[in-house]
Amino acid sequence: MPEKVKKEQSIEKNASTEEKIKEAARRVFTRKGYAATRTRDIAEESGYNVALINYYFRSKEKLFDIIMLEHIQLFVNSVLEHLNDRTTSLPQKLEILIGHYIDMLIKNPDLPVFILNEINADPAKLIAKVGFDKIKPENIYMAEQWRMMVAAGKVPPINPIHFLMNAVSMTIFPFIASPLIRNRMGLTLDEFNALMEERKKLIPAWIKSIMHNPQPL
Repeated sequence: MPEKVKKEQSIEKNASTEEKIKEAARRVFTRKGYAATRTRDIAEESGYNVALINYYFRSKEKLFDIIMLEHIQLFVNSVLEHLNDRTTSLPQKLEILIGHYIDMLIKNPDLPVFILNEINADPAKLIAKVGFDKIKPENIYMAEQWRMMVAAGKVPPINPIHFLMNAVSMTIFPFIASPLIRNRMGLTLDEFNALMEERKKLIPAWIKSIMHNPQPL
């Protein structure tokens, strides 16, 4: 067999092994959470030994970081598609994005804490890794829709960042506080996730109400 073909097959095999380890790690992290997961758990799930996992990823921490960053990048790319969709109204975008966000957080409950840790450690580095530095808010179609709604008198001329912060905080905080909420309220994980499903409709309704009545009574 030609050397070039052998080399290409070796690269393909290595890439396949790496992806299988990552897929196994995703399942274990989702099932057990980051803190309770051991490298040995990932080894058992993937069918590869601990030494091979450490060869590819060096540590559980590095593997977790890679997986979380991939999830964030996929989420950002999909969000941009929705933000720039010219066929949906601003309220529709809000409902779509919050639903999309909650779906991702249910599948990746450790993601908010990971992001907070990365932001506290080096926000500029996280922004560059994810690709936020390439996004120009003024060029996003959703921002243009907001300006048009303000000009038409449909919403008050308030900085839209306020609504963005409200939407993000109402979506993310329950997941950050999930262990405390479930413990104090006596909720199972399935019951907690069912509440989060309800928030797909509730949060957009609350934000729309604030948009039209932003001033204190």
